[in-house]
Amino acid sequence: MRRPLHFGAALGVAAHNVFELAAGIGLIFQPQLGLRGAAALWSSALPAWMLAAARGPRRWDRRLAGLSGAALGGVALHYVIWPWELRRGVPVLTNAEGLRGRPLAAYNALLLTWGTVALLALARETDRHDRGVALGSVLATVASGMAPGPANVERHFEWLREQARVEPAWWNRAGVAQVSTAKGGS
Repeated sequence: MRRPLHFGAALGVAAHNVFELAAGIGLIFQPQLGLRGAAALWSSALPAWMLAAARGPRRWDRRLAGLSGAALGGVALHYVIWPWELRRGVPVLTNAEGLRGRPLAAYNALLLTWGTVALLALARETDRHDRGVALGSVLATVASGMAPGPANVERHFEWLREQARVEPAWWNRAGVAQVSTAKGGS
């Protein structure tokens, strides 16, 4: 495998999506694309990313830097929107996505692992000339989640509240009350 850490960053996105879907939070971009559209996006984009990381030629390096930068930005966005604290020098979300107890602990472990792998991919498997692309991707991911518009995280929270109201058996009912406690949430 050519770039195992970039492969791991893609695997982190996949694990995050599976975790959030299983927890009744939904897929990234599900509010905009619907379940089928978001599932189609991720089930095609993630294998392509993994294949490029595993076997792709050098011409993919800049794209992989951007993708792993977006992965790191996705992790960082969680710490921007949710309350967190340092525990033994490690940032830990204290409230996120309506999760509590063991699920929240597992979510923290997932985010920390995903973020660490993405950071290592950028540090060890990314040419220094491509690190600007990676940094731009980190910043763009965080900014797009915070800026007004369809990709805004508050839009995802509004959608989650509506889904929990309409289909309470499937969606995270805890999220209805808890998403309002995000930093800057309504």
